[in-house]
Amino acid sequence: MNIKHKAEVVGKLCSCNEVCTDPGDHFIKLQKLGKDLKQNESFINLSNFGMALASIERLIILTALKDSDRCVCELEAILDKSQSTISHHLRKLERANLIRGWKKGNYTYYGLAKNQLKSYLRILSDEFDFD
Repeated sequence: MNIKHKAEVVGKLCSCNEVCTDPGDHFIKLQKLGKDLKQNESFINLSNFGMALASIERLIILTALKDSDRCVCELEAILDKSQSTISHHLRKLERANLIRGWKKGNYTYYGLAKNQLKSYLRILSDEFDFD
C-alpha cells in the first residue's frame, strides 16, 4: 500500500469503528490480521477449491463422477466437448485434489475424491460457522 493510501485509510479507521482509540495501532493490527489470513493454509486450499468449481463444465464433471467413475470418452459425450477441453478441466480438478485419475488399458478413468470434497465443505462450515 502506498504512503498516501495508507494515510487515507488510517485517517478513516476510528471514524468507522467505535472501539478504535489509536488509528495507527488499529491499522497495524488489521495489517497483521490480513497477513495471517493470507497465509492460512485452509484459505489457500479453499481458494483452489473455489477456482476448481468456477466453471459449469467442472461442476458437471464432478456431478457425473458422483455416482460412477468415468473414462474421458464418457465425459466427452456428457459435456459434448473435445478431449483437450475435458483434459483442461480435469487438470484443474486434479490440482484441487477433487478427482483422481488412473490408467486402465488405453483409457484414463477419473473418480471423485469424496473425502477431499467433504473436507473442503467442512472447512467452509468451520470457518464461517454455518451450523
